[in-house]
Amino acid sequence: MPAHRASSATLAGAYPFLVPPSCDIGVPVGQDALTGGPFGFDPWALYSAGDLTNPNLLLAGVIGQGKSALAKSLAMRSITAGRSVYVPGDPKGEWAPVAAAVGGTVVRLGPGLLARLNPLDAQDGPEPHGPRVRLLAAVAALTVHRELGAAEQGALDAALATAERRRSTPTIGDVLSALASPDASSARCDGVRVEDRSADGRDLAHGLRRLVRGDLAGLFDEPSTERLDPHAPMVVLDLSRLGSDEDALALAMTCASAWLEGALLASNAKRWVIYDEAWRVLRHVALVRRMQSQWKLSRAHGIANLMVLHRLSDLDAIGQHGSEARSLAQGLLADCSTRVIYRQESDQLSGTAGALGLTRPERDLLPVLPRGTGLWKMPHRTHVVHHVLHPAEVDVVDTDSAMRDHTEHEDR
Repeated sequence: MPAHRASSATLAGAYPFLVPPSCDIGVPVGQDALTGGPFGFDPWALYSAGDLTNPNLLLAGVIGQGKSALAKSLAMRSITAGRSVYVPGDPKGEWAPVAAAVGGTVVRLGPGLLARLNPLDAQDGPEPHGPRVRLLAAVAALTVHRELGAAEQGALDAALATAERRRSTPTIGDVLSALASPDASSARCDGVRVEDRSADGRDLAHGLRRLVRGDLAGLFDEPSTERLDPHAPMVVLDLSRLGSDEDALALAMTCASAWLEGALLASNAKRWVIYDEAWRVLRHVALVRRMQSQWKLSRAHGIANLMVLHRLSDLDAIGQHGSEARSLAQGLLADCSTRVIYRQESDQLSGTAGALGLTRPERDLLPVLPRGTGLWKMPHRTHVVHHVLHPAEVDVVDTDSAMRDHTEHEDR
C-alpha cells in the first residue's frame, strides 16, 4: 500500500490524537467540534498561563451567523465569573436588554433625551491636558475630514489650555470659544500673531461647531449629567437614537467612549470592552489611531477588548497599502491574540487566510461553517467551536430569533 502524506491539520480529522485538547479554562462557550468536549474561554487566565500574548479578541462573520449572540453570551457569562463589561457605543440599541438582564446600567444619548456627557471630564487626573488634546484632535480631524496640520494642532492645544485656565473641567463649547477668540498673551508666547492663530483654528472651530450648535448639540457640549458606578456589572452607551449617519455615530462613539473610559478607570476589575459595529470607527484614521493607543494601555488596566466586524476586509478599507492608516489597522489585528471567524463568503477567503495565517484546511472550513459555529484561532492552537445558548439566554442575546423557528435556538 502506498504511503499517504497530509498535513497534521488534515489528519486531525481522521486521527483525533493530533487534535489539540479542548480549551476548558474560563466560562463555557460551547462544544469543541473536533474533540466533542466542552470549550471554555477566559482571556485573563490564558494570558497568565502564557497561552496568549494579549487578552484581546477579534470576532468576524457575515450577518446572521450568530457572532452577536456569541459576544453577548460571553459578556453575560463572564459577569457571573466576576468580570465586568462595558460597551462604549451601541448603534442599534441591542445591548440594553443584555444590561437589564444582568443588573447593569444603560446611558441613552440622542436628540430629545436628557443625558449629557462631557468627554473632557473623563480625562480629569494629574495630567489631563494631554489626553484631552488628543481626544479633541481625533474629533476635529473627523469633523473636517482630514488630518490636522501643525499650525492647527498648535491652535487646538492653545485653545484647550485657555479653556482649562478659565475652568478646571472645560467643555467642548469652552474650547470652541477659545478657538474663535484666541488668547493674545498665549499667542505672543508662541511667537504667533493673534490673527494668525485665529486663522489657524478657523476650520477646527467650524468642525467642532457640529457638537455645540449642529446636529450633535446638547450631547457632548455641556457638563456631564451622568455619574456611573464603576462597580456596575455592565455599562452600555445606547446611541440608537442618532440614526444611521455614519459620521455622527463615529463622533458620538468616540466622545462617549472617552467619557466612559475615564469614568470607569477607578475600578480595578477585569473588564471586557466590546466594540460592536467596530467598522464604523475603523473608517476614520484619527479614530483608529486613538483606538490603538487605548488598546496599548489595556493590559495595565486589566482590560480585554473585543472587536466585532463583518469581515477582515473592513480593516483593508482603511487607507492605501503601506499607509499609516493601513499600518494602524494591521496593528489592531496584531493586538488580538484570539481571532474567532464565523462563516465568510467565498470572495473573502484569500484575504482572511492571508491576514490570519490560516492553513488550507482552516481556510476551506470558513464558507461551510454552520450558523453558530466558529473557527477559534489562537497562538499554537485552533479549535472549531459550536456556540451553545441556554434557552434562558435566547430572547436576550439572539437578535435573529424572530426570524427562525424556536427549535433552532438552543444550538447557537
